[in-house]
Amino acid sequence: MSEKTYSVAVVGAGPAGLFGARELANQGARVALFNRDIKPGGLAEYGIYPEKHTMKEGLRKQFRNALDNPNLEYYGNIVVGNNGDITLDELREFGFDAVLVSAGAQGTKWLGLPGEDLEGVYHAKEVVYAYNNLPPFSQKNFRFGKRCAIIGAGNVMVDIARHLINVQKVDEVIAVVRRGPNEVNFTKEEMKHLISYLDLDEFDKEMKRVQPAVQAVNQDLEAGRQKILDSLAKADPKISAARFHFDFLASPTGMFGENGLLTQLEVEDNILTERDGKISAKGIGSKRTINVDTVIFAIGDKVDESFGLPTEWNEFVKNKEPRFPVEGVSYESLIEGVFVGGWSRKASEGLVGYARRDGTNAARAVWDYLQTKEPANASMENVAKRMRELNKPIILKEDIKRLETVEIEEAKKRGLVEFKFASNEEMLLAMGLIVAVRA
Repeated sequence: MSEKTYSVAVVGAGPAGLFGARELANQGARVALFNRDIKPGGLAEYGIYPEKHTMKEGLRKQFRNALDNPNLEYYGNIVVGNNGDITLDELREFGFDAVLVSAGAQGTKWLGLPGEDLEGVYHAKEVVYAYNNLPPFSQKNFRFGKRCAIIGAGNVMVDIARHLINVQKVDEVIAVVRRGPNEVNFTKEEMKHLISYLDLDEFDKEMKRVQPAVQAVNQDLEAGRQKILDSLAKADPKISAARFHFDFLASPTGMFGENGLLTQLEVEDNILTERDGKISAKGIGSKRTINVDTVIFAIGDKVDESFGLPTEWNEFVKNKEPRFPVEGVSYESLIEGVFVGGWSRKASEGLVGYARRDGTNAARAVWDYLQTKEPANASMENVAKRMRELNKPIILKEDIKRLETVEIEEAKKRGLVEFKFASNEEMLLAMGLIVAVRA
């Protein structure tokens, strides 16, 4: 008797998708990996701060290893979704035995505030993708003025503040934080790159201002203070006179501008409330404005609602009674044979290590499901044929290798640690998939 050979479509080639695809391919399944971007890597390629070369190269080696599996085919530059090159239903019609959706959280989470359409108001995703050279964000013109506010208190806020100060040369960055100093969510390792710009006099005044609210919920203000200042001992040296400071207990309520350009951020002051051990912010009705040129919302992400799966609370809906749970977690969507992993399962949760584990666990759930059915014998040749019929450049594994070689050579020529083409056209030219048109 011959061994059963299953076929699985994996959508999204970030860490969750790549490690999930590798897990399935290693089990002997034939895997077709579809990716929106030309390059694989997702947030590991386009979400990590640019200077973290060693970390990124280590991840790229693991991704290359995954793609080298002969059971895995890669199709880059393919958008799956209701508004994409191919819908989820069309993908399922190829006869794959299962589909694993690990496309991340590609939607943009806004709060629906007045003034979000003003020039100078952005989502963190746009900014991070732009400084990491992900098309089309890398072609967008941003209005980074002298005074910028970032809504949020996580690692993304720290990365963006660092970029604004070191690269965009802004004068001042204000982190607007809904709750208090005890709830900041960045790591000491990240904050050491920003902490030297913290205005310590201003910080002391801010600590005194929020003290009554913090003590009202029996929090230790000194613990919150130390959480923030812990990285001072290993702080990167200052390279400019820019200032960074916190505005705690403040929730954005709107943006105002003139002639379409942002001029002010309006916030409502909060108090803290405690319920079942959980600290929440509650508005007290008093509002004030902060003069700013730029506002960036670093408040997390949500899945793409046009993908083709039911959504709820910024995530795809999971089966609450999974047949194939892994470690007590449901990876099953409401559609038979369609699974979700990584940020597609839980948006904005954890970093690369989390995505790797979640993608691998999702693949295990898929594999358990496959053992309950006979293979449908999907034709990989038909899949490849349909991709060629899309009338656009489709990126295969060998194309990615060519692109990597060209970018490595370009980095050497320019004396850089790393070089990335900033547009799809440049990447396609480098791979020989399109020909330059001379005017």
